[in-house]
Amino acid sequence: MVANILRLFKIPQISYASTAPELSDNTRYDFFSRVVPPDSYQAQAMMDIVTAMEWNYVSTLASEGNYGESGVEAFIQISRETGGVCIAQSLKIPREPRPGEFDKIIRRLLETSNARAIIMFANEDDIRRVLNAAKRNNQTGHFLWVGSDSWGSKISPVLDQERVAEGAITILPKRASVDAFDRYFRSRSLSNNRRNVWFAEFWEENFNCKLGMHGKRPGSLKKCTGLEKVGRDSSYEQEGKVQFVMDAVYAMAHALHRMHRELCYGYPGLCPRMASSIDGKELLSHIRAVNFNGSAGTPVVFNENGDAPGRYDIFQYQITNRSTAEYRVIGSWTNKLHLKVEAMRWRRGDPSLPASVCSIPCQAGERKKVVKGVPCCWHCERCEGYHYQASEFTCELCPYEMRPDTNRTGCVPIPIIKLEWHSPWAVVPVFISMLGIIATSFVIVTFVRYNDTPIVRASGREMSYVLLTGIFLCYAITFLMIATPDVGVCSFRRIFLGLGMCFSYAALLTKTNRIHRIFEQGKKSVTAPRFISPASQLVITFSLISVQLLGVFVWFAVDPPHTVVDYGEQRTQDPMSARGVLKCDISDLSLICSLGYSILLMVTCTVYAIKTRGVPETFNEAKPIGFTMYTTCIIWLAFIPIFFGTSQSAERMYIQTTTLTISLSLSASVSLGMLYMPKVYIILFHPEQNVPKRKRSFKAIVTAATMSGKLTQKGGDRPNGEVKTELCESMETNSDFIN
Repeated sequence: MVANILRLFKIPQISYASTAPELSDNTRYDFFSRVVPPDSYQAQAMMDIVTAMEWNYVSTLASEGNYGESGVEAFIQISRETGGVCIAQSLKIPREPRPGEFDKIIRRLLETSNARAIIMFANEDDIRRVLNAAKRNNQTGHFLWVGSDSWGSKISPVLDQERVAEGAITILPKRASVDAFDRYFRSRSLSNNRRNVWFAEFWEENFNCKLGMHGKRPGSLKKCTGLEKVGRDSSYEQEGKVQFVMDAVYAMAHALHRMHRELCYGYPGLCPRMASSIDGKELLSHIRAVNFNGSAGTPVVFNENGDAPGRYDIFQYQITNRSTAEYRVIGSWTNKLHLKVEAMRWRRGDPSLPASVCSIPCQAGERKKVVKGVPCCWHCERCEGYHYQASEFTCELCPYEMRPDTNRTGCVPIPIIKLEWHSPWAVVPVFISMLGIIATSFVIVTFVRYNDTPIVRASGREMSYVLLTGIFLCYAITFLMIATPDVGVCSFRRIFLGLGMCFSYAALLTKTNRIHRIFEQGKKSVTAPRFISPASQLVITFSLISVQLLGVFVWFAVDPPHTVVDYGEQRTQDPMSARGVLKCDISDLSLICSLGYSILLMVTCTVYAIKTRGVPETFNEAKPIGFTMYTTCIIWLAFIPIFFGTSQSAERMYIQTTTLTISLSLSASVSLGMLYMPKVYIILFHPEQNVPKRKRSFKAIVTAATMSGKLTQKGGDRPNGEVKTELCESMETNSDFIN
């Protein structure tokens, strides 16, 4: 109000205690200056304290009026501009509070119990009553008070309620005790300070006595002697504003001195110009230009708004081990905060920082889902699946070939696996394959050693070696299927995967076709059919095999072999179980196409085996071939649903590789067991049967086959198998192998 009046008359004013932020408005209070910092600096200092304490959720409490409301408004404005601190509640203490008003305020503050820090811009009396209400409501130690300079380092607000005020952080403009003033004031007495009309009243109050009959204090108090001494007969502490009062007076004196030197240079006293036509604006310019060291040794300056720089001491109300309470300086603020966190003490001397946050920090791998309208409050949501925590608020999907790390704060490559030799899925096929290779090698060695014996010759030596080569390749492919994939291994897989079966079934097809043509030709004439010689059989066989090789070479040209890492095969819901499978770039369709031609040969061979099922047992090996093909078809019919039925399984690579290799080995084992083991058995253990017999002509062979067919038709008319007996006798007398 004074500033408004003086402005009308352009009279400059220097305040030593007014801190309201609106007084910084130079358009409304252009003649106002002050040697204390405005509350906007104080609000910034309090915000820096809150930030340093890592509090992000606080409430504010202000006494109704210019000081309290302006201070809180400045704090709220700074919190909006800087961000990071949310205001849970902003409460106001009425000028004339009703009974129970302070208990109601405490209950309101407890509604947001996580906001333990309370920013207070309140007068002394309101501070005392708020602390008392917290004590009545058993909230000692819950609230974390941050008080403005109205609290400062004063004893009256915390008197008799030290426990509830313990740990309170307060702020006070930086000040120093002026020793010269202490010396002066302590020397004052009734005799040397008569000019002060209030000094006698102060004397009575200070020494609790009465000055004569006309004293101001009624009652039967002791009489003042006048010899009492300030600081000796009474307690004395310098008022904190003394420094600022002196600085304000000196600031005005410096301004007048500068103006006198400028307007009345060399003229003693007031010159006419300064005495009559002084302009308030001119004096104001000199006030704003002062710069000197004040009574506390700190510079006294003003900015363009007439404000002094912000310099504050920061206190904390602590209870020591001796149960004595006191304010201790824990830092300072001069445009930036200097806080000694290690010097701070909380309830029962606990040095750890208490919390005043809406939500606890999220753990690694969790994102914040902010509550709408309250950026300091959030829910923590874990990044699920293959997502990782990309930022504080977002989860993102890892690249396809990567998975989240254990903390879900980044991505790591998915481990790459392959079928290992020591895996149970590999041990069984390898064991079967090794047995098959040993058995096949044994048969080949036996046939080579007894190459010219009748049984070997009757088996068709050339075709037998081709067939045994195919059987050997069927066993050997197991090792290529389990070996670590690279370009070489993938190339050999393409070549030999279907080649072993192609060798086997091309040879068997040629054999069954030869038998079929022989007996079909015999029904028409006695001349032998064409292309039944060993050389012709080899040409036919290798012609069939060349088709497979041609298809493989076309495949090489269209799609060169290479390895891939399949991350989809074992991409489980749990990323920790995900694996990338190192494999050759052979799709299921390509695999079936590679085996398709061999399967076609197998089916065709089976058809011929069915057609030649009526051939007598003593004529060549049509029936063993038939049994071989029937069994092989069953094996591959079982293979198809197992192979394709597991395409969605996490163990797909293991199951399909094992199924394929075992199927190939079983097919080879059936052929080896049914076609060659009986012959090897006779060669080694019954050599007496491995002797030459009388050869027959092609006509005799056809005749025997024709008799077999006719006698079979008569079998229904004769009991007890007489026809079979006759046929067997006939065969015994005319038996021989077709070579």
